[in-house]
Amino acid sequence: MVDSFPLMVPGASSDRETTVWAPYDGAEIANVAVSDLNTVDKALDTADRLFRNRDGWLSVEKRIEVLERAAEIMGERFETLAVEAAREGGKPLPDSRVEVARAIDGVKLCVETLRTQHGTEIPMGLNASSMNRLAMTTHEPIGVVVAVSAFNHPLNLIVHQVAPAVAVGCPCVVKPAEVTPLSCIRFVQILHEAGLPEEWCQVTITGGRDVSTKLVTDPRVGFFSFIGSPKVGWMLRSQLAPGTRCALEHGGAAPVIVAEDANLDAVLPLLAKGGFYHAGQVCVSVQRVFAHESIARQVAETIGAEGQKMPIGDPTLADTEIGPLIRTSENDRVAEWIGEAVSAGAEVVTGGNKVSASCHEATVLYDPPADSKVSTLEIFGPAVCVYPYSDLDEAIARANSLPFAFQSAVCTQDIDRAMRCFRKLDASAVMVNDHTAFRVDWMPFAGLKHSGYNVGGIHHTMHDMQIEKMLVLRSAEL
Repeated sequence: MVDSFPLMVPGASSDRETTVWAPYDGAEIANVAVSDLNTVDKALDTADRLFRNRDGWLSVEKRIEVLERAAEIMGERFETLAVEAAREGGKPLPDSRVEVARAIDGVKLCVETLRTQHGTEIPMGLNASSMNRLAMTTHEPIGVVVAVSAFNHPLNLIVHQVAPAVAVGCPCVVKPAEVTPLSCIRFVQILHEAGLPEEWCQVTITGGRDVSTKLVTDPRVGFFSFIGSPKVGWMLRSQLAPGTRCALEHGGAAPVIVAEDANLDAVLPLLAKGGFYHAGQVCVSVQRVFAHESIARQVAETIGAEGQKMPIGDPTLADTEIGPLIRTSENDRVAEWIGEAVSAGAEVVTGGNKVSASCHEATVLYDPPADSKVSTLEIFGPAVCVYPYSDLDEAIARANSLPFAFQSAVCTQDIDRAMRCFRKLDASAVMVNDHTAFRVDWMPFAGLKHSGYNVGGIHHTMHDMQIEKMLVLRSAEL
């Protein structure tokens, strides 16, 4: 029997539903109620009313209690959450289990941050005008948070956007990706079960662009959190109401430089995993590998061989390593881009073909043209491009040639070469002897240039969702 999920906006009703389909085999998973303009307006009105009633704000003690209990419930339902995330999003079950573990840890990180964050003392008494004064800062929620999320990590991304809002005391309205709303709904239900009043976190699956735009651009929104494509993210940011703060996380075409002295046995399996993990549907997937000409062919063939060993298929099976693309149209697009690159001169080292309507082979392309789509745009599919180079600075220039800047990597045993790349690469993070998709949830995670705006990571997001308010106390006794 297919599950049916009603609106999660208290006091609202809906006569429309959308169907959630499994990307692997097209099976119907669930039906979810859709929000219209009136529902979105009600959700924002409720959230705004909660924020403006300062006497009714949730205490820090209450928020910690909710988050701690939520983490416990998630642990109790670990396998259910992992299977559901795999089924609706297509990420293989072993990786979905890692995602659930990360999500639980992210909730706990919110609690740790609440326990350790603090204000600061501002020096006074330094001159005549500052005498007899004491100044300090404390934290307050910034306002209503609207979070719009992506499909590729349907639980962990929601945790990164919603749990910080709950932690700092912001009423939250979250819009998950239409294709993967179930993990979001489950998490918000868990928050409510853990003691969070329903009005403090509401879920909307919006029906139409006008409804989504209304949700984001309404003047009642204090902070907008977005994870998705650059085209949509920058468009929405341009329409935000005056005063609305935001954080945007987009994608890129992550570059890796492999020097001639790299320990290939150690790094190439990592680069293969970083390129083919979740069928390449990760914003910092390994995409463009610039390898010294003396080893470039070996690099391409070894990454390809590693990819060929990864089983492709049903993401809910424990031995699957590469699952489906989120839509069959995305699978078609990836195949089309690869075909265009091959027609223009790229060599297929391994892969290159669809294996079903929803799945694609792990593909390695050798030296595709610099102006091809696979060289200039985010592939978001299981394809890695390897380019030979002769001069390190030439490789760095090619790595920096796109309008994206997110995470990058260099593989070398030479500390000076590593530091040269660190200094010269356009990136918010440079991994040495690792893949570009490395992340732990307490580190800063930031897209630069077209790749995003502001900084992700649990405590960075909590910082952005708060204001630091200063108290200045004047007393003759000071």
